[in-house]
Amino acid sequence: MNRILITGNVAAAWGARLADIDYCPAFPITPQTEIIETLAAWIDQGEMPGRLVMLESEHAMVTAAGAAAATGVRVFSATSSQGLLYALEMLYNVAGWRAPFVLVNVSRGLAAPITLEPDHNDILAARDCGFLQIHCATCQEVLDSVLMAYRLGEDPSVRLPVLVNLDGFYLSFTREPVDIPDPSAVREFLPPFDAGTIRFRASAPESQAVAVLSGGPYSYFRYEMHLAARNGLAAYDRIATEFEASFGRNWPAVEAYRCEDAEQLFVMMGSFATKAKAAVDSLRAAGWRIGLLRPRLLRPFPEGLFRYWMRGKRGAAVIDQNISLGSGGVLYSEVAAAIHGQPDMPLLTSFIGGLGGRDIPPEEFFEMARIARDAAEQGQAPPPRLLYTADELRETRKLQTLARVERARLSGGEQP
Repeated sequence: MNRILITGNVAAAWGARLADIDYCPAFPITPQTEIIETLAAWIDQGEMPGRLVMLESEHAMVTAAGAAAATGVRVFSATSSQGLLYALEMLYNVAGWRAPFVLVNVSRGLAAPITLEPDHNDILAARDCGFLQIHCATCQEVLDSVLMAYRLGEDPSVRLPVLVNLDGFYLSFTREPVDIPDPSAVREFLPPFDAGTIRFRASAPESQAVAVLSGGPYSYFRYEMHLAARNGLAAYDRIATEFEASFGRNWPAVEAYRCEDAEQLFVMMGSFATKAKAAVDSLRAAGWRIGLLRPRLLRPFPEGLFRYWMRGKRGAAVIDQNISLGSGGVLYSEVAAAIHGQPDMPLLTSFIGGLGGRDIPPEEFFEMARIARDAAEQGQAPPPRLLYTADELRETRKLQTLARVERARLSGGEQP
């Protein structure tokens, strides 16, 4: 095992390389492109086998990925943001084909307005397409999650594609020390893909699940996919246990940091959860009994673990790096649904922050902890809150004013 300093993007590429992928259909998009560039260089230099092909769009890329996986080869690809949305039609299709492969998404906020910085609205737009979802917080976790994702998607009880998500820029271009596992150890953990009954062969042509179906058969197959995704909960736990035994790193479906004796919790996913972990340590030093729950597995959602870790807690601040317009935070809704009707559950407060890569500084974590504590004491949760400062509002108003002045100048009218 070698430890090297690499970005999150290169860690994802190493995961694909160690998984002995056969095929990588690709299309570039910021901030994901480094993954494909790295794999292309390795293949070109003869450092890894496999074939990488540039397609004309993300829609074509995912179509090719699903078609190839259905023939029994191990497939990898990567995208980001608008690219994931462009492929969304085919995400539903290839999941319905029950063709397992791994697709890495490097999260980036969606247009309009446009940004290159991260939040989670892109990946959460795909939460109901049939792909399982693993969310990463560190570069090491990215590499390990790609390997685990192949085991998960290819498990006979699951047979669904898997999305592995990492945050753009904050993780994709951040260099961290990463342990590169020995390829022989990886091959023991991740044997070659056994496609079983889903493999298509040129020597025995057949069609599979392509007909237009009435509601009855359609419902049957959709529910079969739902049950297969639910099977992923037990499969993931088993795979995580085997991964720890092989490589010494433990990646549970939900990370529970200093939660055993906690009265309050932060709930957050992605790389920004490392900021929440640091805030937990600081608040603990100040006498607060607080912990962090970080879901790694979003689909299927591990509601049992949330109920276990939340039982007996007084309050929880759920911090969403996304916004479901007209509703609120997606993670908040998932957690609220998981614990609804269960005894001895905490009062949830909802916070929305980190949109478009906006930072969440330590003082805002302290303020969220205070608000959640006060709400729990009063027994009433406040409305969802956007993390945003008065200084940021003044800067935005200033930019708006400058834009109006410039528009008036260009039109020859009077200044406002």
